[in-house]
Amino acid sequence: MSRSIKKHRMLVRALVSLGATLGLVVGLGAGAGGGIASSAAEYTAPPQNTSPPTITGTPQQGQKLSGDRGKWNSGPESYNLFWLRCDKNGGSCAKIGGATSKTYTLTSADVGNTLRFRVDAKNKVGTTSASSVPTAVIVTASKPPPPASATGCPGGNGTIQVADLKSPARLLIDLQQSNPSIANRGTRQLIIRYHVTACGGRSVQGALVYGTAVPYNQLSIPPEQATDSNGWARLDFRTLSGYPVSSKQGLIVLFVRARKSGENILSGISTRRLFSLHLNQH
Repeated sequence: MSRSIKKHRMLVRALVSLGATLGLVVGLGAGAGGGIASSAAEYTAPPQNTSPPTITGTPQQGQKLSGDRGKWNSGPESYNLFWLRCDKNGGSCAKIGGATSKTYTLTSADVGNTLRFRVDAKNKVGTTSASSVPTAVIVTASKPPPPASATGCPGGNGTIQVADLKSPARLLIDLQQSNPSIANRGTRQLIIRYHVTACGGRSVQGALVYGTAVPYNQLSIPPEQATDSNGWARLDFRTLSGYPVSSKQGLIVLFVRARKSGENILSGISTRRLFSLHLNQH
């Protein structure tokens, strides 16, 4: 074989190899180009919020709120979270310093305001923000009821024995019932009942009730009477020579006191009150 033929064959082989290599490069380039185009098509717009953020939890000082970022389209790559303090109508909002996580514990600064949870979603094209609706107005922390020793009231809900009451609890005379309901010049006897309570309206048994007309010498002064299991005490009055005080008198004023036996009548859990009874002289 001549030297010229050998050179010709070597040239052909080199050209074939070069063509294959170029074909491979072109193929890879086309594939890479397609991938880039596909990625770019995925982010043609900033993220789109399809379901707004929400807040769960009790709107009360000391309670923890939790935020949900909602749902998004257009492939967000990252989220920034913010808690906003707003006025009672949900406006005039401002970021709360350091509150950038999914949870937030309410403080005294939030009382009287509302909160929103804001989410900033970001992709390669841009950033979109969305906020939750405002919470209800934040209220102060609830206080546990004081222990019985602090109120002087025994536990339970029924009638209280006066012996179980201690200061600072106080007796209260809250009702008066009279027979007759309206006195007249000929009235000779008045039967008047008084109701005694304590600790938010619970009837008190065993409280000593005293009553007298003002001014004196209109009605007799009956002995103190103890309240029954329903909190009622009955006082029987008789009219005296000073009754009525004048021809123009229209009311009989009665001074009434309730106390705990053994205590000073001016201290402890005792109480005093003025009542009146209509007097019809015509």
